[in-house]
Amino acid sequence: MESAYEECLFYEIVKVGISVKKQKPMPLVYEDVKLDIGYRIDLLVENKLVVEIKSVEALNDVHLAQILTYMKLSDCKLGLLINFNVKLLKNGIKRVIL
Repeated sequence: MESAYEECLFYEIVKVGISVKKQKPMPLVYEDVKLDIGYRIDLLVENKLVVEIKSVEALNDVHLAQILTYMKLSDCKLGLLINFNVKLLKNGIKRVIL
């Protein structure tokens, strides 16, 4: 389900004319070597906002650690962790700041 939510959100962002990249690969740099270990940001908005999409029973520390990693690798200070598996979407949005 997460991929469907990602596509719809991507479409809505593009529709209003905002720059967004989906499934943006993020290599890990270790000792000046880029390692492609499969990190992919769900949505990167205006190269400033990381959006991580979930459809889970409840957000937990692993999800927070994941978005924090993506934010550090992309040098973004702001992130949104969005869980679509809630009755009211506003209850599934967690704003993350570095």
